[in-house]
Amino acid sequence: MEKRAVVAGHICLDIIPHVDHHFDLEPGRLYEVGAPTMATGGAVSNTGMTMHILGVPVTLMGKIGNDSFGQSVLDVIRRRAPGLEAGMTISPEADTSYSIVINIPGTDRIFLHCPGANATYAASDVNWKAVAKAHLFHFGYPSFMAAMYQDNGRELRTMYRQAKASGLTTSMDPGMPDPAGPAGKVDWKGVLAALLPDVDVFMPSADELLYMLTPDRFGQGDNLPPEELHRLGDTLLGMGAAVSAIKLGKRGMYIRTAGQKRLATMGASKPADLQAWADREMWFPIYKEDKFMGATGAGDASIAAFLTALMRGLTLRDAGFFAAAVGACNVEAPDSLGGIKSWDETMARIKSGWQKVPFTLNAQGWKQGDDGAWRGPANQGE
Repeated sequence: MEKRAVVAGHICLDIIPHVDHHFDLEPGRLYEVGAPTMATGGAVSNTGMTMHILGVPVTLMGKIGNDSFGQSVLDVIRRRAPGLEAGMTISPEADTSYSIVINIPGTDRIFLHCPGANATYAASDVNWKAVAKAHLFHFGYPSFMAAMYQDNGRELRTMYRQAKASGLTTSMDPGMPDPAGPAGKVDWKGVLAALLPDVDVFMPSADELLYMLTPDRFGQGDNLPPEELHRLGDTLLGMGAAVSAIKLGKRGMYIRTAGQKRLATMGASKPADLQAWADREMWFPIYKEDKFMGATGAGDASIAAFLTALMRGLTLRDAGFFAAAVGACNVEAPDSLGGIKSWDETMARIKSGWQKVPFTLNAQGWKQGDDGAWRGPANQGE
């Protein structure tokens, strides 16, 4: 039976001006840019639509306003996949969320973001009848969604408990809390401690995780040493996650898995071979892109690919490399979806000998395989 996914959470309209040269933003200056790319953004679009392109039957569940930006969101989804827009909740009282994404060559992206309708998204906005027909439930960016993180994440806990009770495999991408906003004042470590027993696959970026667990170290994510990643993996498994995948940008993805007993509770999309997935610690390199055009949605694309590979029954090794491949495809286009190819096209590119970007680890207990991935001291598999 073909497995189905529900991707719920944050959705917005991304407005991405074309910038072809470097400049430093200064008050009072006008900067001439090119035509904008208008695309949907957020986890519902980025992760959900990527899974759709990869061939997964998916239901999208986001919340938008009854306004021109909301109509644009529906139009973008409808043009790519007629019918997928039907899962959107339209709130007459709310504004549609939007982001202005500034990609200046030579610098990291800058986001100007309005949460809009996402701020009111609650567990009651989930279409639970549709969830009951699915095999995997993914929720993205609760740190941008005020109703989800209020009261120490009460709505998040309610939602994930219900998803697990429905027998689904659950996944979450937390998003980066705004340190200066209300989300920055949340006890995220306490939220995760209560939540992760019901989250099977937890996939934060390194800096998102540092902010949530050790906020004084926020900003050091791109340079975390293997020993620190190992400790973070221990922490997340100790909190209850079955699979923890930490996104490290150009340094790839670190993945840590629990033992067979926890993996067996993962629900309808649990690994096909529990023993092969259990007690693993691997660090995957990225693939070399043909031309870097922008990293908007790259992390979401990697998540979509990893979840798709899990649902298709791949090994952890192959799932990790497939996630890296789809992430590399993503950065070959300025928007979040333009570079994504089908499952067959992506697999053919991997099998053609697509070059990886190697890296060296000088840490005790780490060994590099012939495939370019590193195995850590907790790795009990191949």
